Formats: sequence, C-alpha cells, structure tokens
Amino acid sequence: MFDLTYLKQTSDLSPAVLRAIEQTVKEDYPADAMLFELHLVRVLLALKQGWITVEQILTERAPARFDLR
Repeated sequence: MFDLTYLKQTSDLSPAVLRAIEQTVKEDYPADAMLFELHLVRVLLALKQGWITVEQILTERAPARFDLR
C-alpha cells in the first residue's frame, strides 16, 4: 500500500532494529495491513525528524505512542 522501501533505506537503522520496530507496530495492528503500514510510515518519519527515539518506540507499549500531533 505504502512504499516503505525508501524510508527504510534512508533511516540509517540496522535491519534488526527495523524488524523490532515493525514487530512493535504489528502488535498494535495485527489484523489491518493498511493501518500497520501507515503507522510504520509515521514512526519512521518521526524518527527521521527526531520527534521520537528508537528506545521510545520499543519501550512504550501503548498505541497512543504513535499519536505524533
């Protein structure tokens, strides 16, 4: 649905960290591929902008962590 390839390639994150982030987002949206991809895009963009850290993504276990208003 979304082209995540560019965001992943330019994220400067290791494949292991990207997999961990994807797993974390997938836990919040296990049955909805579009929401999973949308929120993954938002997370990767927020990381790039410095709005959140990898540690915050992997440790804060509430779906609200992706509310980046």
